[in-house]
Amino acid sequence: MRITPPFLPTVATVDLTALTHNLSQFRQILSPGCEVMAVVKANAYGHGAIETSRTLIQHGVTRLAVFSTEEGMALRQAGITVPIVVLGPVFQEQFGDVFESQLTPVVSDPSMLTALAQTAASRAIPYPIHLKIETGMGRLGLTQDELVALIRSHKFPPSLRVEGLMTHLADADGFSSDATEEQIRRFQDALKVFLEGGFQVPLVHMSNSCGAVRFPSTHFSLVRPGIMLYGYHTLPSTVETPDLRPVLSLKTHIAQLRTIQPESTVSYNRTFTARRPTRIAVLPIGYANGLSRRLSNRGAVLIRGRRAPIAGLVCMDMVMVDVTEIPGTAVGDETVLIGQQGNDEITASEIAKWTDTIPYEVLCAISPQIPRLYLSS
Repeated sequence: MRITPPFLPTVATVDLTALTHNLSQFRQILSPGCEVMAVVKANAYGHGAIETSRTLIQHGVTRLAVFSTEEGMALRQAGITVPIVVLGPVFQEQFGDVFESQLTPVVSDPSMLTALAQTAASRAIPYPIHLKIETGMGRLGLTQDELVALIRSHKFPPSLRVEGLMTHLADADGFSSDATEEQIRRFQDALKVFLEGGFQVPLVHMSNSCGAVRFPSTHFSLVRPGIMLYGYHTLPSTVETPDLRPVLSLKTHIAQLRTIQPESTVSYNRTFTARRPTRIAVLPIGYANGLSRRLSNRGAVLIRGRRAPIAGLVCMDMVMVDVTEIPGTAVGDETVLIGQQGNDEITASEIAKWTDTIPYEVLCAISPQIPRLYLSS
């Protein structure tokens, strides 16, 4: 018996061919011997961490990075076996889960190092960790003084093994390169201290997507691309970038149409007032699904290849758009919120400009409740 797939009024389509294209393009800018550790935190920036990870692994990615222990555990439960580095804080209560799932924690302060070493003491072999150095982000990481004190103490815990040394760039996409150059210098100093202390560190990494493109000196053992894998960047226009393709599109369908008369209002707080007979389409997507309320009265969608402006405030589960200038609009028409339709396209970067944010936030905000449809050639 033929099974007809269910109709999905609202769906995020993930083009896995575009994903692998971006991976290939990114690899072309790397120095010889530098490998990709793909960042799939935040549900792979809204794209779906499990399917995204599987595809990247099929195309040669041998390491993944997530933010949390829970994200790493979910990948393990999905059958993913490559090394997974947990970039964010790991709490003592999570150490058991880290060991059981064979996740690699990033250690960012001496107290965590001590606690983790005590928990790992009963293990047969030293447990791998990555040490994070604070070089200018002002967030997580050992200070230079803390690193020097650790090295000089000659008391590095024998139950742990430093597999990697890392830091994070704060301004790789800024107009000036001064801050990043200073971070590179500080990290190189920290690496020198570590090596002169008699430690071996197989994996060294500091660069995100923008840093890898702009600063080849950050091509150590690994780089950690995130946003560029998904088709976007935030680099200045003066910087040459890889040929990237947006991976995700977001679509819904018109649920209802109505014509309102002049002086009629739309949505909460009556912020949209019709100045003429106006055709309004109701779409079943709102801020609970990731459509920012900041798009109220300023964003647009694509219907029949033309732009329809958002009318009134974005609601929790719905939004209204003005389709007066789009002849033939009908209930059920496909509506594109992110992606291409006809000769026009709305990207996450354009939405980010409308809402005074970055494409990262636009993509990550798309609710996991919206089904993901994965396409591959």
